[in-house]
Amino acid sequence: GKLISYVENNKPYLDRDLSIQDLSDMTGIPKHHITQVLNEKHKKNFFTFINEYRIHEVISRFGDPKNNNFTILAIAYDSGFNSKTTFNSIFKSHIGMTPKECREKMTGINK
Repeated sequence: GKLISYVENNKPYLDRDLSIQDLSDMTGIPKHHITQVLNEKHKKNFFTFINEYRIHEVISRFGDPKNNNFTILAIAYDSGFNSKTTFNSIFKSHIGMTPKECREKMTGINK
């Protein structure tokens, strides 16, 4: 729907301070409706929904050679995360390996 296409096209999740209210303001979709759509259709809360996009962003940046000189943390912050701890635990629970293991597997880069 409108919510998903907006998020995918505009990448509002790159903003580390993005709130559900911000997303509501950007899309014109009422806050309670966003919550309802995420809960009912996607079985997740706003926080999980946005962080999944951030994880995919990190992984796609791992795959881009122009990011080879950046640390994992720099890429994570750039992708919208604002805490190293949160990033590491969410990444591991979604992907099943640490960001470092994932990047190394994808690129052979170990930093």
